Amino acid sequence: MEIRPYSKSELAQMYAPELGAGTNSALNRLSVWINRNPELLQALERSGYTKNQRLFTSYQVRLIFEYLGEP
Repeated sequence: MEIRPYSKSELAQMYAPELGAGTNSALNRLSVWINRNPELLQALERSGYTKNQRLFTSYQVRLIFEYLGEP
């Protein structure tokens, strides 16, 4: 997978393509996975992540791939 900035919805769809585009289901699932992984959440917060941002930086994507595996 390419490490680059992704919108939250784009990355969420990569992790849950079966949930369909245009729904919040994939986004909700990714949010749950992040929030249930305290080490990932802390690493993201140290990188400047806030739950209201719409775009993951390249570094944040790298962290997500590291903790959750590549989609």
